[in-house]
Amino acid sequence: MSTHLILGGARSGKSAYAERLAAALELPVTYIATAQVYDDEFAKRVAHHKERRPPYWQLVEAPFTLGQTLLDNDAPETCLIVDCLTLWLAQCICPDCDKPRQLDWQAEKQALLDALPQLQATVFLVSNEVGMGIVPLGEINRQFQDEQGRLNQHVAALADHVSFMAAGLPLKLK
Repeated sequence: MSTHLILGGARSGKSAYAERLAAALELPVTYIATAQVYDDEFAKRVAHHKERRPPYWQLVEAPFTLGQTLLDNDAPETCLIVDCLTLWLAQCICPDCDKPRQLDWQAEKQALLDALPQLQATVFLVSNEVGMGIVPLGEINRQFQDEQGRLNQHVAALADHVSFMAAGLPLKLK
């Protein structure tokens, strides 16, 4: 088992890098997509990601209960890609998003953090680094930035490897 967190900004090459690393392992891959599609533009982004992946990779759509989804799809000699933690977080804390009524972000996050050390698969987790700009206006935006930073720190502490992507190039952090 190995966990690799891949961080970076928008369009930095995070997902493509995770996919290249997974393909190089020559193991069965399960791609765990966390996004929910709410508009046509985002649907095109999702389609672009789907077209890039090999057709024999398994796809699991999991906008919530990510920790349990990882445990349910875990097996030795397999690979799991989570794309991405940022969309998962946004959906969990967004007051207007379509989510289960009883969803508790702190419990969701803890379930993920508890699951990661138990996994037997090789895991690639894609996440945005959103804290490199100004402090955003608006309470929900600041909450999102704070929670994303905390989530990335917790996952990085548990991960065996951490990379930062810029302009399609990986920088090894851990």
